Amino acid sequence: MRSAEIVRHRMHSQRLWGHPLDSPEKVVRWLGALQAQEYAYALWSVAQRAAGVDEAAMNQALATGTILRTHLLRPTWHFVLPEDIRWILKISAPRVNAFNAYYYRKHGLDDELFATSNASLANALEQGGHLTRKELANVLETAGILANGPRLGMIMMRAELDAVICSGAPRGKQQTYALVDERAPAATTMGTDEALAELTRRYFTARGPATLKDYLRWSRLTAAEGKRGLGAIDSELEREVIDGRTYWFATPSLNANKVTKVVDLVQGYDECIMSYSESRDVLLASVTELADTPNVQPFLHAILLDGRLIGHWRRVLERGSVAIETSFYRSLGR
Repeated sequence: MRSAEIVRHRMHSQRLWGHPLDSPEKVVRWLGALQAQEYAYALWSVAQRAAGVDEAAMNQALATGTILRTHLLRPTWHFVLPEDIRWILKISAPRVNAFNAYYYRKHGLDDELFATSNASLANALEQGGHLTRKELANVLETAGILANGPRLGMIMMRAELDAVICSGAPRGKQQTYALVDERAPAATTMGTDEALAELTRRYFTARGPATLKDYLRWSRLTAAEGKRGLGAIDSELEREVIDGRTYWFATPSLNANKVTKVVDLVQGYDECIMSYSESRDVLLASVTELADTPNVQPFLHAILLDGRLIGHWRRVLERGSVAIETSFYRSLGR
């Protein structure tokens, strides 16, 4: 398998090419978790992988809670299904909390305070339904907990990691929080080993070919945890050593090696970019070859040709219209 074949296989695994799924929920389940700190663009990432899904359908899924948004991995916001939120947090929250430990200390936050803040947030949401961040900040202040700036962010994130709160139904253009117990009452529970195996399965099935280091960077699991998960599903995957790296992947689709010329515009935090670290050079081959190309604007979002980065784009909102600005590392005619 050459690097071009790796990229094509990934685009099919990611469901950006080939057969789309038939609902937003199936996309999120397929990926396991989908990075979503840029809310509007994350909606689009899901819709790109689902047939006939528009912004209204995506907003409806978030409003009704068939898809949730919460801090889950690394740490940043992700989309996740209600049925998956608890077992993923079971293995991811300890790692995110370890990453956050410095910031907890910096802002004078400890387990005793988090127990108090979690209880205050839960009580307010039980009594008042879905509440905005500002409303919950007022709840915390009333309880005698300083809650502003980064300190508030840490308190809210810890409540998400402790499976107390997650996304609620938007109120106009404002996002709200709700109780996990309300939004995910029938969430699947798993033992640690089962959860490690399932997250590993979701990753390599939906993102392969990828390396163990890619997976560890994406999940933030320890090397020991990643190896346990991979060992549990070893028989379900194929592997191939390419340029000294071992890649793991599910059986490729019939069209994975089909040579076509395809241009994709993806958002900068799309899973086809954020899922890889050690082997990201496969995606960046065009940039590496043209590293000295002048005048390329490093817009956040990516333009891919046959799955490889060739440029960047951004959306420009104007009165009554939307414009797309582009900047390329190479000509599309080459």
